[in-house]
Amino acid sequence: MEKPCSHNLWEGKQLVAAANRYNRIVQHGTQCRSETAVREAVQKLRNGYIGDIYMARGLCYKWRDTIGRTPVQPVPPGVNYDLWTGPAPLHEFTKNRFHYDWHWFWYYGNGDLGNQGVHQVDVARWGMGVGFPNKVSAIGGHFMFDDDQETPNDLTCAFEYDLPDGKRRMITFEVRHWITNHEAEIGTPELGTPEAKARPGAPKLGPGSGSHNSIGDIFYGSNGYLATGDEDAATYVAWTGRDQERQPPVHGGNERAHFQNFIDCVASRNKADLHAPIEEGHISAGMVHLANASYRLGRTIHFNPDTQQVIGDEEAATLLRDGDRGYRAPFVVPEEV
Repeated sequence: MEKPCSHNLWEGKQLVAAANRYNRIVQHGTQCRSETAVREAVQKLRNGYIGDIYMARGLCYKWRDTIGRTPVQPVPPGVNYDLWTGPAPLHEFTKNRFHYDWHWFWYYGNGDLGNQGVHQVDVARWGMGVGFPNKVSAIGGHFMFDDDQETPNDLTCAFEYDLPDGKRRMITFEVRHWITNHEAEIGTPELGTPEAKARPGAPKLGPGSGSHNSIGDIFYGSNGYLATGDEDAATYVAWTGRDQERQPPVHGGNERAHFQNFIDCVASRNKADLHAPIEEGHISAGMVHLANASYRLGRTIHFNPDTQQVIGDEEAATLLRDGDRGYRAPFVVPEEV
């Protein structure tokens, strides 16, 4: 299933319920979970390589140019625009509301937090071994460009955890849309593949920089840190306070491996072998929706991870049920699945 698996928190719950009721094998498109180097890095975290992990950061520093402003125009031949629009309100056709740039409009997408960032949110909480948070705060805005984009192109999110063992943990996530620095070597030749090199004309950001993007995760522990690149990364880097270790370049062919994992599980009917089951996809996508709701409402959201319910904020609860858009008939999600 394409990531993110839902447009709002409620849809994700419905997906999980339907998959379980009908006993279906559903794999979420967070393919970093099938990437060889990332899987090895997470196993090192599990084995205590950097000690007690207290924080993870997800980075989406991606070169995003302005989308400009586009006028209303005729629907292209061969496009069923009603079907393409689906449950969202039907608007007149514009190029910016169509291929790819639909990500930057609230009726259709959820910004780069949900587009690229859901991968890094997923890896962050996978490496931390956590699910839904107790508290979510997000602040940012649409800076620098005057264009049609609705979603923020700079966003900072914080997810706080009060764990059953009494420990408190945090995940942060950042979207930066334009010129930025690399962090923990993410995006440099050490943590990038030849395919990740800068496009012609893009500036090299830092000595020896191999890419204009920094997409990945950094985990901080009592004994050091460990950084992973994105789904195209070839390696990870760790520093333990005693030495610095680089994983030799490997590439797991993650998309092919992810597809193969799904096919194998369809054949075996063994849901437990899925790398990214829909239950995990729902949590990671749900964190995206919680952060976007916090940003749009301008306040912290308190959340019960066990019941998956917002605490004391009806406006946030309604927004996470898609109260700002609804479902245009006949494109509805049934209450009972």
